[in-house]
Amino acid sequence: MLNEFETLIRRSDMITCLLCHDAPCSKACPFAVDPAKRLRSIWFENEKGAAGGFPEPFPCAWCLFPCESACVKPGQVPIKELMTKLHGEVLSGSELVEVKDEELLKTDICGIPLENPFLLSSSVVASTYDMCARAFEAGWAGAAFKTICNFEIHEASPRFSAITGSDGSIIGFKNIEQLSDHSVAENMAIFKRLKQNYPTKFILASIMGQNEQEWADLAKMCQDNGADAIELNFSCPNMAEGGLGSDIGQIPELVEQLTAAAKKSCSIPVLAKLTPNVASMTPAAEAARRGGADGIAAINTIKSITGINPHTYISAPAVHGMSAVGGYSGNAVKPIALRFISELASDPELQGMHLSGMGGIETWKDALDFILLGCSSLQVTTAVMQYGYRIIEDLKAGLNRYLTEKGFNSMKDAVGLGVENVNASTDVLERDTVIFPKFNLEKCNGCGRCVLSCMDGGHQAIEFDELRNPKLNGKKCVGCHLCVLVCPQKAISSSRKRINRGWINQNAEE
Repeated sequence: MLNEFETLIRRSDMITCLLCHDAPCSKACPFAVDPAKRLRSIWFENEKGAAGGFPEPFPCAWCLFPCESACVKPGQVPIKELMTKLHGEVLSGSELVEVKDEELLKTDICGIPLENPFLLSSSVVASTYDMCARAFEAGWAGAAFKTICNFEIHEASPRFSAITGSDGSIIGFKNIEQLSDHSVAENMAIFKRLKQNYPTKFILASIMGQNEQEWADLAKMCQDNGADAIELNFSCPNMAEGGLGSDIGQIPELVEQLTAAAKKSCSIPVLAKLTPNVASMTPAAEAARRGGADGIAAINTIKSITGINPHTYISAPAVHGMSAVGGYSGNAVKPIALRFISELASDPELQGMHLSGMGGIETWKDALDFILLGCSSLQVTTAVMQYGYRIIEDLKAGLNRYLTEKGFNSMKDAVGLGVENVNASTDVLERDTVIFPKFNLEKCNGCGRCVLSCMDGGHQAIEFDELRNPKLNGKKCVGCHLCVLVCPQKAISSSRKRINRGWINQNAEE
C-alpha cells in the first residue's frame, strides 16, 4: 500500500508546491492540520511522518479547504487530495505512525557525543553565530563552521549558479565561494558564545593555513575557544592558489605533513576533509592517518563548469565579464560522493577511523545511503541553502522511523552494512540471469516512453499492440531496465527469467 502511495505523491506530482516559508496554506487551516509541514515531509520522502498527528475525527473530510485558495498558487496544489491520501492510505497502512524518542539517532565523532548524525557542513550556512544558533534550535546536532583562516577574503558577486530539474529544484549547484570573511578573533568569539549557550552541540572547526605553523596555531586556538574537533580543509577548489585547498588534498605528502602539524598542537580529534578531484582518495586518506588524523570528512565540492551563456560566451556565474571553475555540489554529486565513501570504508588501512560523509544529502534516504556505506556523522549544505534549516525535522524523523522499524538498537548498528556488497569492479557480477520487465497495464497510460527508449537507446524489444499497450519481445530483451527508469507512471517492474532454463515472463514473446 505504501509503495502505491509513494508513487501517487512522488515529487513530479508536487511540481507546483513551492515549499513556502511561513506558508499561507497552514495559516488558513482552521483545524491545525499544518498542510505546509505535511507537504514538505512528502517532498523529503517522509510520508509516514506526514501522516502522523492528524486531529480526529479527520477534519479534512468535511473541510472546504481554504488552504488551497490561500496558496500562493491558488488551486494548483492538490492539498485536499494529498491530505486525504495521507490519512486514508498511509495512516491506515502503517504499523508505526509516530516515533518521538530520538535515542536511536545518537552517535558520536571520535567518542564525543552527537544528539543525531546531522551537522551543517563548512560553508555559508554555518558562518555566523546567529545562523548556527538558529540551526541548533531547529534540531541540528552541530556545525562545521565556515573555514577559518588568517588571510583576507574578498568574495565575488554573483558567486552561485545551478542546474535545475523540471520542478525548478536545484539538482546541481556551483559556487565560487571562498572562506570565512571574519577575522580569527571574531570567529573565536563566536565559538565561545556558541559553546556557552549550546554546550551539547558539536562545533567542528574547519581551518586552513598557509604553512605548518598556521595550521598548528589555528588548531590550538580553536580548541582553546570551545571547538570539539578540528576539520582540516585540504579540499576547497576555490582556494587553490599558493598551494592551498584542493592543491594540498591532491598531494598525500602535504596531507600527512600538515595533518601532523595540526595534530601535535591540539588534543581534540582531527578530521581531514579531502578533495574528490582525484582518481582515488585512499592515498590522501592513508597519508592523513599517518599524520595522526582521527577521521576523514568527504567529499568536498567537485571542480565544475555549469554552462556557457550562448550570447556572452561566459560561464556562470559571470563576474564582470569573467568566470572561473568552481565547486559543484547538490544531489547530483551524491553518487560520486558515495563512490568515494565506499572506497574509504573498504580500505583496511583506514579501519577504525571516523567517516563524516557529505555530498548531495537532501532526504533521510540520502543520509541512510552514507550511513550504510560507513559514515557515522553527516554534513549538509546545499539542501539547507535551498530549503532552509527546517529540513532537519524530516531528516531526523525519517531516519528515526527507519531505525525503529528495522529493529536497530542504535544508528551505529546500521553503519557500514552495505560496504561488503559493493565491489570496485563489475567483473564479480553474475551474468547468467536476465531480469525481464513486467508491465502493469492498469497503471500504463500508453505514452510510449518505454517503446521509444528501448527502440533508440536499448535493444528494440518493446513495441505497442493495437491498444497502445507495451509488449515485450523476450528474444531481444537483455534485461537492461532502461524502460523501468524512464516510465513516468512507474508502471514497469521486474520479473525473472534464467536464460535457457524455461522461465517465461508473462509479457514476453518467446
